Amino acid sequence: MGVTGEAIEKIKGMIVSGVLQPGDRLPSEAGLADRLGLSRGSLREAVRALTAMRIVVARQGDGTYVCGLEPHLLLEALAFAADVSHGRTARQLLQVRRLLEPQVTALAAGRLTDDELLALRATLDRSATDIGIEEFVELDIEFHRAIADAVGNPVLSTLLGILSTHTQRLRIVRGALLRSCPAGTRTSPAREQAHLEHEALWRALVDRDALRAAGAGTVHVAAVEDWLATGTTTDLRGPGTTA
Repeated sequence: MGVTGEAIEKIKGMIVSGVLQPGDRLPSEAGLADRLGLSRGSLREAVRALTAMRIVVARQGDGTYVCGLEPHLLLEALAFAADVSHGRTARQLLQVRRLLEPQVTALAAGRLTDDELLALRATLDRSATDIGIEEFVELDIEFHRAIADAVGNPVLSTLLGILSTHTQRLRIVRGALLRSCPAGTRTSPAREQAHLEHEALWRALVDRDALRAAGAGTVHVAAVEDWLATGTTTDLRGPGTTA
């Protein structure tokens, strides 16, 4: 571990031990560097890294403070890593999502209100119209986020969002739909298949069938894995599924 890494661990150690609490202001740079046995340069690098991780926040003219440290906020710092993932890493993220999302969908089956189910229906209906890829992806995100949010666990909602970010979804949809979309049109067998998979999820949720909802969620995510693994659009199940 380098000097900056050691500095990060020392500051985190102060937070974990309770010496620094959420909302506390960090001691002065000189004082903290002396206390931890660090150079001021190493301390600055550590604070910059912890700021990027949303563990601390710098307030202009006021100092640096420990953040609230809510898990779902800390997890958001991983979104960039997920955004730039390709190949094997992207598939590994989808594998984790496949383990989580079916269970989240099953839980949502018993918790979505009638109004929330109607909102999901409206989202599905809009996604089936002649819209561009960007809007299609936004509606896909809205659909899955609403299901996850119904569980009432912001950590799960954030984690699932990170496992399949807007950038990842757009990359998959563009790679699959554009190649399978006839010239001059916005519809394709791939997009139609995606809609069918979303419909299966919605019907299971409306029926409050947790087992069927979990199964539909598994099929939905596994289809994306298949497409990433093969890199082809010949199988409608792969390119048809959005994240």
